[in-house]
Amino acid sequence: MSLRRTVALSRQAEIHELARQVSREVFTADTIAEASDLIEASNPDLILLDRRFSPHIERFLHTADKISDAPIVVIGCDEDADEIAALEKMDAYDYLRGKNDLSRLKEIAERIEEQSKVNTPVKAPDHFFAEDFAAQVSLVGHSDAIKHTLKMTKLVAASRCNPVLIVGETGTGKELVARAIHLLRHPPAQDSKVPFVAVNCAALTANLLESELFGHVRGAFTGADRDKTGLLELAANGTLFLDEISEIPIDLQAKLLRVLQEQTFRKVGGIKDIQSNATIIASSNRNLKKEIDANRFRQDLYYRLNISPITLAPLGSPRRKQDIPLLAEYFLKTSAICPEKSGKITSLTKLALEELEKYHWPGNVRELRNVIERAILYETTDKIGVNSIVIDPTEPCEFSDGSTAGGIRNYSLAKAERELISRALQETGWQKTRAAALLGITRATLYAKVKQYNIVEKTPHAPEHPAPQASSPAPGAPNREPVAAAY
Repeated sequence: MSLRRTVALSRQAEIHELARQVSREVFTADTIAEASDLIEASNPDLILLDRRFSPHIERFLHTADKISDAPIVVIGCDEDADEIAALEKMDAYDYLRGKNDLSRLKEIAERIEEQSKVNTPVKAPDHFFAEDFAAQVSLVGHSDAIKHTLKMTKLVAASRCNPVLIVGETGTGKELVARAIHLLRHPPAQDSKVPFVAVNCAALTANLLESELFGHVRGAFTGADRDKTGLLELAANGTLFLDEISEIPIDLQAKLLRVLQEQTFRKVGGIKDIQSNATIIASSNRNLKKEIDANRFRQDLYYRLNISPITLAPLGSPRRKQDIPLLAEYFLKTSAICPEKSGKITSLTKLALEELEKYHWPGNVRELRNVIERAILYETTDKIGVNSIVIDPTEPCEFSDGSTAGGIRNYSLAKAERELISRALQETGWQKTRAAALLGITRATLYAKVKQYNIVEKTPHAPEHPAPQASSPAPGAPNREPVAAAY
């Protein structure tokens, strides 16, 4: 699921976790005031409202409607028809009745996403893409390397090739190619409900990954108190994307090989064979032949996967470097990192583009996107200059006085943003109105960022990230809001 941002007004970890399944960023609030500030600052795609705030629901809905067009879903409603009618009258988008109804949130998120596609004009002109279907999955580029990748993608998608292997360095766009194959095999107009299920094999332990892929039956292991449907079964006739397949443990690779050969599998602890009809697309950022030599990858699984591999060239290679200016422009046009700057920064200077083209981009397209978004954050004019191109965090950066940022350097976007906000707050003595003006953002945006990064004022004897204190401020001390972590 790819909703950008969700604001959750709830104290329940279960609801926070559910929100993370349908959204890239989740901001949590404990009070209506907090939620209102976060909504104004983050411009969310979805707002979740816990029914436990019932005395204030009407006031919150009225306030939220004034500051955002985001749909509001109320969680924990009763079966009372009058209450549901009242919520509909107050323009609540939808409601979930309780724990047994929470699974509907994914359906609601899909509906919101589809409506957004219909109602939102395309931000990027066609010149960014070499093919029509590339535009649908945002695969930017006109280089020979990209054109070859697109050619192979169409050939594989038009065939019955299953499984499919995609190889390339981290950040080159392997999942975009997987989605392109899925899109070509299941055009939205014909197969609107065919699922695309993705799992990062490197992010899960061996036992958890096995349970996620195959599912399990009740009692299969300690804690298995109910049957679980695995991702292979959820993918049905659609696509299962196994990202970083080289990270799967060797014993689990044998079970996956059986699925590929027999097209059947069993749940963990189960005895019934289940048919697998999904297209399985696997990706790897490693050289699988070297992994075989190191006894970390099964040779028979490699040959089963390696039917017609699709290779993505690294961004720094001569065959793809010509796409760098195009990608930079695309990320500038489509970035939402600073909504208040949308449309105000129109292009990159010639020197800035030259600096981008000189760099070797070990993090590939993902790294370039971070650099452009960071530049948007720093830039105060209508063009991104070379001083706003920051990649390396090893030296201090200067921002607001127009001096150089030290050339092109590696820098974590989140780390850079946190440092910039911390500096502004320190320079203004934690006067948030002045700090927001210095940064060129609204006070509500600053408030949300302070919460997101858990930034607190340092004292001579306080740690950098102290736990929130409930005590009253000392006499004469400024009255500041407590800072809580936002996810």
